[in-house]
Amino acid sequence: MKDFASSGSPAVQAQLDRLSALSLPQGRIGLEVIHDILDRLGNPERNLPPVFHVAGTNGKGSTCAYLRAMLEAQGLTIHVATKPHLVRYNERIRVAGSLISDELLAELLQEVLDISEDLGPSFFEVTTAATLLAFARIPADACVIEVGLGGRLDATNVMVRPAACGIASLGVDHEAFLLTPEEGAPDPANPMVRVAFEKVGIRRAGSPMVTQDYRPDMEAMIADLCAQTGAPLFRRGHEWFAEVSDGDITYRDAKGELALPLPQMPGSHQGDNAALAVGMLRHQDEVAVSPEAMAQGIRTAHWPARLQRLGHGPLTARIPGAMFLLDGGHNPDAALAMAKFLDSRAAKPVRAIMGMLSAKDARTTLRTIAPHLASFTAIPIEGSDYHPLDDLAALASEAGVAQVGTAPSLEAALDKLAADFDGQGTVLITGSLYLAGQVLKANGEIPD
Repeated sequence: MKDFASSGSPAVQAQLDRLSALSLPQGRIGLEVIHDILDRLGNPERNLPPVFHVAGTNGKGSTCAYLRAMLEAQGLTIHVATKPHLVRYNERIRVAGSLISDELLAELLQEVLDISEDLGPSFFEVTTAATLLAFARIPADACVIEVGLGGRLDATNVMVRPAACGIASLGVDHEAFLLTPEEGAPDPANPMVRVAFEKVGIRRAGSPMVTQDYRPDMEAMIADLCAQTGAPLFRRGHEWFAEVSDGDITYRDAKGELALPLPQMPGSHQGDNAALAVGMLRHQDEVAVSPEAMAQGIRTAHWPARLQRLGHGPLTARIPGAMFLLDGGHNPDAALAMAKFLDSRAAKPVRAIMGMLSAKDARTTLRTIAPHLASFTAIPIEGSDYHPLDDLAALASEAGVAQVGTAPSLEAALDKLAADFDGQGTVLITGSLYLAGQVLKANGEIPD
């Protein structure tokens, strides 16, 4: 499936049409092409403001959101690269605090596509090169860059010496890319160690590597590779500590202790993501950020489609009085975070509407959230290769959901729920970031 958006700008759309013809060539994943492209562009990756580079299975986007908010609370101008976009391709590139303009986006995409056509680049390589061009040419105080897939072979893994690297929560996802047998890599029969190997691939000599706490065998892999490279390692539970309670975050490291507020973003896991961002800032010396700015950033950070409560709009108006939650979670670890929130914070009963890509582990996800659901409706994801609706509904029934069904569209699913709505409860729309983008667009909540 393609990972691009349409645009109201003819100039941007012309380049998106060219991007849509690109894919990851079969049998090729590596850094050779992105390095060739950057060489032709004058190596913009060597002329960036201080970079904060973040990998992880879940939480890396939220960690980037906290980093951005903390740095901006310090009064700094920040470039940010995140993925995927939800509605507009422009969301991937935030230049000096604002989403990239259509004019600049069209110009940069054309420049990269023109110069690299004979190299057979992928969508992700072109996007990364255009992003780095923007970040090198436009002044800013720092860059926050999210890894796309894995880390070791991700197109963003071209940084020279980041101010700090971070690894968020780890789990199994993108198995077709990250768990293939490869000489010199850990055996995918131990998938979590292999995932750790791929993520820590973003390490650099002299750049602090800040991590969450993981299984001992995963931590041993990370520590060994960082030592080989000369990347100073700062591990949660060893070099830094964070306790997330109902009232605050108590953070501690060699520099002292901080009492920090809880995030406004829902979910207990968000305290962990905020703590990782604090740890990254505290263990580097290129950009000064005060504890006050860190606290302010935690309060103001926002990241769409992660347990996001939808506001009033065309979709939510179909069921007046319901709490609408949107979550793009699509793997088992994301389902665990969702289940914790549904158990403790969501208005009951919870009625779920789900669309999920066919390559994702729907069975494990549904087993995790099913105990918290009163009903389940499977829907398609327009323009995507999604799980057959009857199969998804059967998995929900197998997982123990009492009322299951299907609907031909999101709107039809909402109308179906509205007919039986008794004035209270939560409507959870989940299963895919692609679906989440369609929801935000339909409800008039386009990320800016």
